[in-house]
Amino acid sequence: MTFGDLLAALSGGNLMLLAFFGGLITSILNMVGCIPIFFLKGSAEKVTDLGLGFASGVMLAASFTSLILPGIESGGVLPVLVGILLGALAVSYMDKLIPHMHFIRIGVEGRRSRLRAVWLFVLAITIHNMPEGLAVGVGFGSGNLASATALMIAIGLQNIPEGLSVGLSLASSKEYTRAKSYLIAALSGIVELPLAVLGAAAVIAAYQVLPYAMGFAAGAMIFVVSDEIIPEVHRLGKERAITFSLIIGLMLMLFLDVALKA
Repeated sequence: MTFGDLLAALSGGNLMLLAFFGGLITSILNMVGCIPIFFLKGSAEKVTDLGLGFASGVMLAASFTSLILPGIESGGVLPVLVGILLGALAVSYMDKLIPHMHFIRIGVEGRRSRLRAVWLFVLAITIHNMPEGLAVGVGFGSGNLASATALMIAIGLQNIPEGLSVGLSLASSKEYTRAKSYLIAALSGIVELPLAVLGAAAVIAAYQVLPYAMGFAAGAMIFVVSDEIIPEVHRLGKERAITFSLIIGLMLMLFLDVALKA
């Protein structure tokens, strides 16, 4: 029995419940990623940057194998292209509308009041995680269990280094204990759970929007990778190592996609 079959058995084939389990698993993996902040000393920037490079590769591959290509098969290329553009525009607008600190830079932008720093940070993580939760929900809402499971695993894997980066960034700011840094970082991934359910509900309610929704989720994730993650992790001048980390993440996701659909 595959992992996808196990989820299907637990949910009784209910797509909404499948989306709930998918969002729950990605949120839990974010929490798991935060655990090393209790043991690592310092900011461990090199570790987190390589991890985020890996996450970028996973997200890029998942955007195509689990969203764009299935979306084209479902409704043709034009709806998917429209969805990609709308997804990128939506995240770009949200990024400008809501003032926030980029998720890695919290530890280096100077001291702020505790309350302001927390809320700015929560906003930044919410913006970053929303497309991921939506993508998981759209995947399961499509009814394509193999692609949705691969996408869920991809999002979950990239949540691990993200959670670690968030926790270490907070801890290195010297304004948060490691326990509080863990709690905030763990909670930052919870937003994916309700959005996964919302994404599935939208697709189920109007199945004809599926290719648009898949394109939207993919466009949003690609925008986050290009606009947020890659510029941030290249700031230390370690582009070569981070690029290979991205390629490894992309290769792993391609392997998982083929293995889970076999």
